[in-house]
Amino acid sequence: MSNNAIDAKMLSKMFLTGAKNLEAKKEWINELNVFPVPDGDTGTNMTMTIMSAAKEVSNLGDAANMEAICKAISSGSLRGARGNSGVILSQLLRGFTKVVKAHDEVDVKILADAFDKAVETAYKAVMKPKEGTILTVAKGAAEKARELSSEGVQDIEKFASEVIKYADEVLSKTPDMLPVLKQAGVVDSGGQGLMQVLKGALDGFLGKEIDLSISEEQVTPGARTKAEAKEEDIKFGYCTEFIVLLNKPLNVKQEIDFKGFLESIGDSIVLVADDEICKVHVHSNDPGLAIQRALMYGQLSNMKIDNMRMEHREKLFHENNDGSWAEIKTEINGAAELTPTYSKDDDIPLGKTVDLAGKKAASAEPRKEIGFVTVCAGSGLAEIFRGLGVDYVIEGGQTMNPSTADILDAVDKVNADTVIVLPNNKNIILAANQAAIMSEDNTDGKKIVVVPSKTVPQGITAIINYVPETPVEEVVASMTESLSTVNTGEVTYAVRDTKIDDVEIKQGDYMGIGDAGILAVGGEIADVTFDMLGKMMNDDLELISIYYGSDVDEKDADELRNRVSEKFPQCDVELQFGGQPIYYYIVSAE
Repeated sequence: MSNNAIDAKMLSKMFLTGAKNLEAKKEWINELNVFPVPDGDTGTNMTMTIMSAAKEVSNLGDAANMEAICKAISSGSLRGARGNSGVILSQLLRGFTKVVKAHDEVDVKILADAFDKAVETAYKAVMKPKEGTILTVAKGAAEKARELSSEGVQDIEKFASEVIKYADEVLSKTPDMLPVLKQAGVVDSGGQGLMQVLKGALDGFLGKEIDLSISEEQVTPGARTKAEAKEEDIKFGYCTEFIVLLNKPLNVKQEIDFKGFLESIGDSIVLVADDEICKVHVHSNDPGLAIQRALMYGQLSNMKIDNMRMEHREKLFHENNDGSWAEIKTEINGAAELTPTYSKDDDIPLGKTVDLAGKKAASAEPRKEIGFVTVCAGSGLAEIFRGLGVDYVIEGGQTMNPSTADILDAVDKVNADTVIVLPNNKNIILAANQAAIMSEDNTDGKKIVVVPSKTVPQGITAIINYVPETPVEEVVASMTESLSTVNTGEVTYAVRDTKIDDVEIKQGDYMGIGDAGILAVGGEIADVTFDMLGKMMNDDLELISIYYGSDVDEKDADELRNRVSEKFPQCDVELQFGGQPIYYYIVSAE
């Protein structure tokens, strides 16, 4: 192959090296988050998105043609897309492959056309594109690509190097386009993620020595091996092990998502599955979450939970962290023989036996006109939504953005003509919208509608405003309109020093973040929450709802509620357990 063309094999190599370079830089990209909160996840979201596609490309082998590779890149990234940055990346890849798939070899002119199509597709996916983001960086790359093609450049190394150089310059200017970036002293994290993909792809073209194998740990970024720890260094206190007697074999996507969930609640993940059983090991502060998730896939056996702070010299689960099937089947003493046997052709939906709500399978119930899927993190919040009539709760939120495929899978479990999705997070709305678009080809006639709730309180208000036996269009309009009546505040802690909205923030400070930015900063959680709420209030508000998180004592929450009631006697003040991680309090005023 000449230096002027890219064939299918080279495209595959370039894509995989781009994906692996992004994976290697994900934590650095996470740290570019504007707000110094402990949930910066741009790098993780982009990595999980592209690794979903990389897994499909890797499985094709060296003999795949251009069309097959492009299909794997497009479909894998679309279904694996997480967070706004991940969705935009998937749309860039989708547009790029639309052009490339029609050719056996790709030259500079075709690359320029593909870059243009990538940018066009991504901009269309965002309702209100904002400059100074990944979109701006992608557009700069496309403009340079078109310029070089028009000048007659044919050497791909020169072309790619110049495109990357110019796109890096555009990235460096993003703080001038978005003042919030300049004040925080960072460039756009999504744009930086895209640059790592481009730079990795060039490394692949140049033949740099890179391991192109895609492991499950890379598909689920951040998975770590277990190491012995001193008691004071133990972050996650419970060592949890169990066997899942699978309802049916896990497909690649289900296995990846199961690992992703475990990674979101702990570390030292080991997950090994065959057609009948799946062995799980995780260190977590809430073993119940791992168990609850595992029940989606089948029955549990050989459950073992150890308190590592009491037994911090716990025996290693597997010295080489991969186990063996002979060992696993010996451990369960023949329990796998009790597992129901299904053929490869059986169509048994995930969650046929048990779903997160502990309800009977949706297929056993009469089909209804409208159903609901919502996203939240925290057992208390999940129960609140279920009590309000939500059919399926996706566990997620900040740091745990569900993918487009997760949303599609949840919708599939709701037996309704129209399923309304409440994302409850601005970083999940694009993935939900993408799920709605992808569902348009469904043969069962099921329709997905997204009510774009940006916070959990908005989602709760929206579902409260649902009036049964009302036309779908009116239901959606009413729920969407109700979102504007809710003011939301969230209290968490700062992970680094920074300055935002002229407010000095030190690492370890508690922060109250409102709909429009930082409202309060201080050294006491209750004081920060109280001050934040004071800035949220106006004379028209009548109801204050306080949801306390997993790290807040109920007594402290009661004291805060009494303090708020004294300050705002004109309002009803409700206190409920949310159980959410990361955010000590979520507060709404309406």
